Amino acid sequence: MVLLGASPAVAAGSGEALKIAVTIDGQNIGDNTVAVEPGEPVELAVTAINNGSSSIRVRSVRLSGVALALTFFSYDIMVPFDVPAGGRATRTLELDLAALNGQAIGLLPASVELLDSQRETLGSASTVTDVRGSIWSVYGVFGLAMLVLTVLAWAGALLALARHRLSPNRWRRALRFLPAGVGTGLVAVVTLSVLRLVPPEPVVEIPVVLGAAAIALLLGYLTPHPAPESVVDAPDDDFTMGLTTRQFDATTEGYSR
Repeated sequence: MVLLGASPAVAAGSGEALKIAVTIDGQNIGDNTVAVEPGEPVELAVTAINNGSSSIRVRSVRLSGVALALTFFSYDIMVPFDVPAGGRATRTLELDLAALNGQAIGLLPASVELLDSQRETLGSASTVTDVRGSIWSVYGVFGLAMLVLTVLAWAGALLALARHRLSPNRWRRALRFLPAGVGTGLVAVVTLSVLRLVPPEPVVEIPVVLGAAAIALLLGYLTPHPAPESVVDAPDDDFTMGLTTRQFDATTEGYSR
């Protein structure tokens, strides 16, 4: 389950047939962050405004939350109704948010959509939710998994650097550090969200991830050249002494003849 809201008469996106307004417990949401307490029922009222010349049939209402281009919670409610031409229609829904505790935590962008019988969007509104869920929710575990993978990526790259196992080519060394940089950016985005500082919206997450990736590439590019292979592959003294002795014996035998 999910909770979200938008100010009245929020304009629908390009190509959408309806404008919609959303209220929670009788209060307009506007641009404010919506606090969500899983387990507490909430009254969600959706008003659809039809400025067209023909009636529009709404089949269902979809509530969803998306971060990093991934949907972490989504719920469809079947509430068929018609919105008359030049008129409006309002439907009030009672939501049980208990399941949200295991789905998300922190600040997450969310949206409410009105769908037709083909599941095409007729109108939508968006907001940011402050979900008071568990760190062991789907979103929380996703962040922890990204943290572990990022630490492993940095450890692998730095260990290869310490052992002089990186490629002599600068760009290949840079690419070796790239996954660690991308992971660092993703972890930063999720952490800011879980700590309720910044929601993971595209205007935030894209610059953060790209910036971290660029820094990692630069670090990899500037790493020192690994030790020359000739030093590692140089023959040992016993082999050299054996080879010299054989050459000496062959030369002596030649003089004897």
